[in-house]
Amino acid sequence: MSVKLFFEAIIKILLGFLIVGLLLFLPAGTMSYWNAWLLMGLLFVPMFVSGIVMMFKAPDLLRRRLYAKEKQNDQKKVIFLSALMFIAGFIIAGLDYKYVWTPLPHFVVIIATIIFVFSYILYAKVLRENKYISRIIHVEENQKVVDTGLYKFVRHPMYTSTIFLFLSMPLMLGSLLSFIIFLAYPFIIAKRIRNEEKVLEKELLGYVEYKQKVKYKLIPFIW
Repeated sequence: MSVKLFFEAIIKILLGFLIVGLLLFLPAGTMSYWNAWLLMGLLFVPMFVSGIVMMFKAPDLLRRRLYAKEKQNDQKKVIFLSALMFIAGFIIAGLDYKYVWTPLPHFVVIIATIIFVFSYILYAKVLRENKYISRIIHVEENQKVVDTGLYKFVRHPMYTSTIFLFLSMPLMLGSLLSFIIFLAYPFIIAKRIRNEEKVLEKELLGYVEYKQKVKYKLIPFIW
């Protein structure tokens, strides 16, 4: 285990926790925004645990997740739009809580929480199945096509899990306005997938054949 890798992972998780907290609690004007605590707990506690597990079991995967920096201009735009969506969505959720613009019933929050947890489990499963997963689009030396597990049903199961994960977040926060903002995510990720598949078809041996075998990108029988 690398001590440097350990501390950098912890620092990034704590920084993320701080930023999300500021984006939610400052607009809300209170620390009693219980929906925000619910989201942050379910988001960052598993993230911390999975980071520790990866540090011992798959340090290379953790290193790729921490240090990867996108070089393609199209993907930089995707990252920028995603960041803008999160910032706007969290701020609006906090303001929505403060001014009670579009509150959601408790049963919606509960259902969204269940979907969030299930999506997080799917995300973790994808990380276990594909050791080549990175935050950027590139093909590593000797990389092979992964066609087992969830990859037997869709070509991009990680993005499938993040769609449900991210769309459940504003509902957990109890804000319909925030949910409307987060509806931009499926369109953002569709743009990323189009570019990613061009790279994989060109650089990853066997990916064209894999596409012919697995027809759907995100959701079986739909797309």
